[in-house]
Amino acid sequence: MPVISAPYDFNEDELYVDLQSIFGQSLFLKCEGFNFAGSIKLKAATEMVETAEREGILTPESILVESSSGNLGVALSMIAASKGYQFLCVTDSRCNLSTRLMMEALGSQVHIIAGQEANGGFLGARIDYVRALCASDDRYVWLSQYTNPNNWRAHYRSTAPEIARDFPGLDVLFVGAGTTGTLMGCARYFREWHRPVRIVALDSVGSVIFGGAAGRRMIPGLGMSMRPPLLDEAYVDEVILVEESDTIRACHRLARHGFLFGGSTGTVVSGAMDWLDRNQARGLTAVAIAPDLGERYLDTVYHTNWLQALYGEDVLEYDEPAAGSWAASPAPATRSGQRPDHQPGDRGGNRCHQLQDRRT
Repeated sequence: MPVISAPYDFNEDELYVDLQSIFGQSLFLKCEGFNFAGSIKLKAATEMVETAEREGILTPESILVESSSGNLGVALSMIAASKGYQFLCVTDSRCNLSTRLMMEALGSQVHIIAGQEANGGFLGARIDYVRALCASDDRYVWLSQYTNPNNWRAHYRSTAPEIARDFPGLDVLFVGAGTTGTLMGCARYFREWHRPVRIVALDSVGSVIFGGAAGRRMIPGLGMSMRPPLLDEAYVDEVILVEESDTIRACHRLARHGFLFGGSTGTVVSGAMDWLDRNQARGLTAVAIAPDLGERYLDTVYHTNWLQALYGEDVLEYDEPAAGSWAASPAPATRSGQRPDHQPGDRGGNRCHQLQDRRT
């Protein structure tokens, strides 16, 4: 039995959910939320903190500071509490209330950015605030999840090898994109593996990670309002952009079958199921990474008033789809809003926007 003395010493790394019975397509969902931080961000947080300690950047007098939409902030709060550091999380008004309260319960300070810059959005405003803090007092240590290579190294050393061990015949891997730490770590690992693995990145409509037009995004987690410095698109074969309404529908469908996952997981599952439907991918071994669980989204993704106020009265009014075609919303739309020609394997799935195939 596992016996630990520090909360970051435990992470369940071998739990998968086969979504065949729920969505009609076989997809193994790697559940990364079963640790004391509740998300995959524990891996990156631990790697970044321990590297900073080894290099002498982080000392007992240091004050950790980080910009986060939520999950990394919780992970750093937990680690800081365990190791005896002060921690200040700089977030914004989209951060879930339960996430803020959790960080404060762990002894961290939370600063909420109310406004946003014209170009950088909330993220730009958060980063500016962190930089000003660091310039004002050299005790502040910013690990910078957006530029820190230990973000992706954490997944190169853990997440990807875990998947490779459990699925030696892996054909396609679906990974959500935010800072792109998980994406880059896994993509780099499988580029060096013994067989080709197709890497499909899932992002939110309104995110500019892969060059899309900036737009409103209300669900924290995936997506960014700036291009992530860690991203190297040469490692990504395809990109699918997912509408937030489809993220919500995927979350609620999973919940109706007893699995309460977070918004990031809903985006990944929605885009992955669209890809599997369109590519008639039966027989492929497909894995998707579920970054989070759903408890922190009870006042947003799972709250009827919040949903209807932002997405309309009918956001959840759809029929349970037949196996093999998971969503009942219209066929995928182009950025101009016009539907593309019917493609082989397209069965009227969700409104995911597929960007170009990037494999050469």
